[in-house]
Amino acid sequence: MPSTENGTVRVASDRTAAKRTAFRVVGEPASPPRRQRNGERRPREYLTPAEVETLVATAKNRGRYGYRDGTMILIAYRHGLRVGELCTLTWDQVDFGQGLLHVARLKHGVPSVHPLGGEELRALRRLRREQPEGRHVFQSERDAPMTSAGFRKTLARIGEASELGFSVHPHMLRHACGYKLANDGQDTRALQHYLGHRNIQHTVRYTELAADRFRGFWQD
Repeated sequence: MPSTENGTVRVASDRTAAKRTAFRVVGEPASPPRRQRNGERRPREYLTPAEVETLVATAKNRGRYGYRDGTMILIAYRHGLRVGELCTLTWDQVDFGQGLLHVARLKHGVPSVHPLGGEELRALRRLRREQPEGRHVFQSERDAPMTSAGFRKTLARIGEASELGFSVHPHMLRHACGYKLANDGQDTRALQHYLGHRNIQHTVRYTELAADRFRGFWQD
């Protein structure tokens, strides 16, 4: 029988310990497996232009919404968009007449206006024709705005279906944009404003790894 003290029931310590003992299947690990580090899951945190093209091509050949998914990858890459900036993109930010994209940045980033290339304009015009009327550029099958979590899962599946051989996440597209423009020799200050960085130190990471700055070190 449990003893009482000042009206409070006291349970024997051995009984309490028994209740706290967790049952587990024989052979099952006692603790969850360790989460893999990013370096163990993929060789780097950015994509090359050729790898982005592979993702776009793979996306367009997958399922009913392949063209939408391919366009999302293209726009995120060309404009260095975070996944939240991509999913909240609205049609009033797209100026088809002038060929411009009004980019609103998250994380207190600096907004800017980017030129849209011909490939992007054609893709966006087709998307506007084919999908139901809505305020947001990228919509789900329920005619609601595409969510960040939804695009992360979609991109991961596209990466698995492609020939890349490693997992892909949306922020790799933003990094791919930064490294591509840095390797092209774009001015660091201009790149800072293009990506919406308030602090130029966030931009310098791309120029530090730009291989083109070492061109000419060795003459064969």
